[in-house]
Amino acid sequence: MKKLSFIKNLMRFILALVIGLNASKLFAQDSNGELPTRNNIADKYKWNLEDIYKTVDLWEVDYKYLDENADKYSQFEGKLGNSAGDLLACLKFDDSMGIKLSTVALYSSLLKDLDLGNAENSARDSRVEALASKLSAASSFMNPEILAIPEDKLWGFLNENAELKIYEMQLKELVRTKAHTLSKDQEELLALAGPVSYASYNTFGIFKNAEMEFPVIKDENGNDFKISDGRYYAALYSTDRNLRERVYRGYYQPFMKYENTFLSLFTGNLKAIHFNAKARKYNTDREAALDANNIPVAVYDNLVNSVNDNLAPLNRWCSLKKKLLGVENLHAYDTYVTLFPGVKDNYSYDESIDILLKALKPLGEDYLNSLNKAFNNRWIDVFETKGKRSGAYSSGVSYGVHPYVLLNWNNQLNDVFTFAHEMGHNMHSYYTEQNQPYAYANYSIFVAEVASTMNEVFLLDYLIENAQTKEEKLALIEKELNNITTTFYRQTRFAEFEQVAHEMHEKGEAITPEKLSKIYGDMYQKYWGNDMIVDKEETYTWARIPHFYYNFYVYQYATSFAASQALAQKVKEEGQPAIERYLNFLKSGSSKYPIDVLKLAGVDMTSQDPILAVVKKMTDLLDQMEQLIAE
Repeated sequence: MKKLSFIKNLMRFILALVIGLNASKLFAQDSNGELPTRNNIADKYKWNLEDIYKTVDLWEVDYKYLDENADKYSQFEGKLGNSAGDLLACLKFDDSMGIKLSTVALYSSLLKDLDLGNAENSARDSRVEALASKLSAASSFMNPEILAIPEDKLWGFLNENAELKIYEMQLKELVRTKAHTLSKDQEELLALAGPVSYASYNTFGIFKNAEMEFPVIKDENGNDFKISDGRYYAALYSTDRNLRERVYRGYYQPFMKYENTFLSLFTGNLKAIHFNAKARKYNTDREAALDANNIPVAVYDNLVNSVNDNLAPLNRWCSLKKKLLGVENLHAYDTYVTLFPGVKDNYSYDESIDILLKALKPLGEDYLNSLNKAFNNRWIDVFETKGKRSGAYSSGVSYGVHPYVLLNWNNQLNDVFTFAHEMGHNMHSYYTEQNQPYAYANYSIFVAEVASTMNEVFLLDYLIENAQTKEEKLALIEKELNNITTTFYRQTRFAEFEQVAHEMHEKGEAITPEKLSKIYGDMYQKYWGNDMIVDKEETYTWARIPHFYYNFYVYQYATSFAASQALAQKVKEEGQPAIERYLNFLKSGSSKYPIDVLKLAGVDMTSQDPILAVVKKMTDLLDQMEQLIAE
């Protein structure tokens, strides 16, 4: 019953994905210009998946156990309202199955991501999806049956049995969503349809990461190299503008070539989300997505409207960047390149561990000790290798097993920030798993990005404080301006686009590549301002962003970014009391609603204030940059 379905438990690993902006002047490659294989990487830089299962055979044992015991749910059917003991027995059995499923899912998901071209690993992961659907169908009677218990009788059960008290918040959440919980037969049908709902996302991931071919182009020295996700992001930081443009235009070629394939995947996802929203009697897809975490739609509207009313700092940053680069026209491939290339921008992974430990010292010894546990025990897979999933993520909470972090290291400053970001997720998951019972050993997507961006705040503070020159300080201010641009403005733009796309589908409008590109291109122009040239390639961004498959996920990057800025300021001002509140936030899991968890930590996201504070911070940073340049 956790999260109302086993499928959602499985999807934590999918939703943990974060595309990191990895940058490098020297692309990781072997002597033939290809990406290295895993055999070329030292063990200390690779995941130790034996912490989950020593062998694949042991994974098979747990998989078989779950498969063979799914029908044991039937022993509880029709009995949940009989007594507190019967209800407790069912909930405990459900927990035991959920814990084992999360472990099985973690292992198969991580193994698949190490080599997306490995058919055996992909097949194993697909088996888990089918298994999760089977378990979800077998347990589908639980929610309707619990909701059929008169509320006074249900709460009486909790007073009779102290062990049931653990599930109080979970049961209250179930009662809250009663209007959207269906009959047993209908719930079972939706559970069986679960794998279909993720077909578009899964196909998108395989096609984009393993099968779609990117072109070969020339690097700065005239050598051939094949574009990849990691190399694309790396090239955007190159000071060679011709290289940036070649990689940029080359990277988008397959997305434009296969526009109809990507449209089919994109609209297939819209249909799946809409089907589930309407089946559960929600008015809109967005309402259904936000209600899962009891987030008012007004919070989403407040973000989009407030940002649209405050685009001036981003427009100003666009104009300033154009001026400092000395270009007649600013393009999307100019937005990441540093304005201060003489500053150190070559960081090894091992060096970055030391930097993080120093930068995050304000969060206290307990936090640092937990970080060291991750660093010293192979919780992190560091380097880009052939077939490995692109970007970066933390695997999320898997009860009884520590979380893992995936990176694709390219030795640049941005990698240090990605590292800090993902370790924030990692620590959030670790503290949650260590301090919550299984029923609450997860956390809402709404608060998921708070811990990650909190780490980035302190990393930037540390680097600025230890800057050796004015140019280095300017480069770090630029880094923070880029952080606000990508995490706050860009994700809000994504959220606005996602909302419009879903509304088009809900109204029955025909959706074409041309329409999606026009909508995205117009929004890109609006956010950046008139100094930005919107190339045709950029308008196809809708085709390449995996987050558009995550069901109204992206707005939470922006709200979390605003929340973390406020929490970091409290730690700086108050010290230990604020640290304790923050650690308690990391430990809270889903024991309270996400809005309430943040309020206890010291931030009210129903208010416009945190959003406007980010706008003010960007304005102040622009003032500082212009003042330093003038000096």
